[in-house]
Amino acid sequence: MDSTGFTLLATAMSSGYEVVTYDPRGIGNSTREDTGSDVTPEQQADDVHRLIGGLGGEPAHVFGSSGGAVVGLALVTAHPEAVRTLVAHEPPVIELLPDAAEQQAQMEEIYDTYRADGQDKAMQKFMAQIGVSPPTGQDAESPRWQPSPEEIARWRATTEHFLAHLLLPTTNFRPDIDALREAPTRLVVAGGMTSKGQLANRTAVALAERLGTPVVDFPGDHGGFIAFPEEFAALLDQVLRETS
Repeated sequence: MDSTGFTLLATAMSSGYEVVTYDPRGIGNSTREDTGSDVTPEQQADDVHRLIGGLGGEPAHVFGSSGGAVVGLALVTAHPEAVRTLVAHEPPVIELLPDAAEQQAQMEEIYDTYRADGQDKAMQKFMAQIGVSPPTGQDAESPRWQPSPEEIARWRATTEHFLAHLLLPTTNFRPDIDALREAPTRLVVAGGMTSKGQLANRTAVALAERLGTPVVDFPGDHGGFIAFPEEFAALLDQVLRETS
């Protein structure tokens, strides 16, 4: 996802915070010179660290969801002084699950499907694996916003980059639990109220258990910050104020 996916949440948070969103390298308006190599969470964490430095260098509250939450964990591990609070929303840290080997094999199969059959079939497998289903019934029949051809092209380019260079490095990431525990950063593991049992919610629970912290349930599912931005922002503000 590029920064546009966080527009509604950023707008809802902007009355009380200076909010900065960004496009990760290789996504949206961010380019990269080496287009053939994978992009690791550690590389992305270094990008965020440089961004925080460019904005003045003061410790920041950081919110990351899914792969962005994994980047947040890598950021706190490498640069704990740069992060005041990390709210990690459903990070897919599969390596912490008891069935990690099985889940990783499924991710490898999704990658192989992408290489053999393209992004559409691969994304169908990916969505099924993480437990997110397309809308059905009345929701599927409701009038929906239609993206422009330019927006569709942007999304497809992002999906291509995700499957080719982010999927495996992100889901293979194993957090350094000891380093996270020792960091001065306050770590908040977030889950979705309606995503119980889904893969990313399971990994959030596993991470919280390792850290010895509770999971804070936010509105909605894995994409709750898009579907319920005002409610999501209200709880995020409450969480952040607990460390202010």
